[in-house]
Amino acid sequence: WRRMWTAYLEFYESSVSEEVYETSFARLLSGEKGEFKGLIAEINGKPVGLTHFVYHRTMWAVESSCYLQDLFADPAVRGRGVGRALIEAVHAQAKSDGIPGVYWMTQEFNYRGRMLYDQVANRTPFIVYRKPG
Repeated sequence: WRRMWTAYLEFYESSVSEEVYETSFARLLSGEKGEFKGLIAEINGKPVGLTHFVYHRTMWAVESSCYLQDLFADPAVRGRGVGRALIEAVHAQAKSDGIPGVYWMTQEFNYRGRMLYDQVANRTPFIVYRKPG
């Protein structure tokens, strides 16, 4: 998990502190309602991809929403369906849990990822803003 999440963060030219690694991993393992969940993709028993997602309430529906926050496939296996399989697994888990849909964001420069996303989901017109605290 750590190896893949580190590679994911590096792709987005980012890093986190050791405290964030430890806290995030503990949250994934907690099983508590409202905490992040994670899935690992394997090929021949070797971890090759990961995703993190969380269910949250929304004011626009009775059901909660599923936000797929992180999605990573090891560069050595890209193009072999790992990303698609992880998206579909999150979608299936959400549906099983009574969540009607999944949404996510990506950066504009993630062209390869966006080619997949355009095949499996509908692009929205939303623009994201962030105000640092």
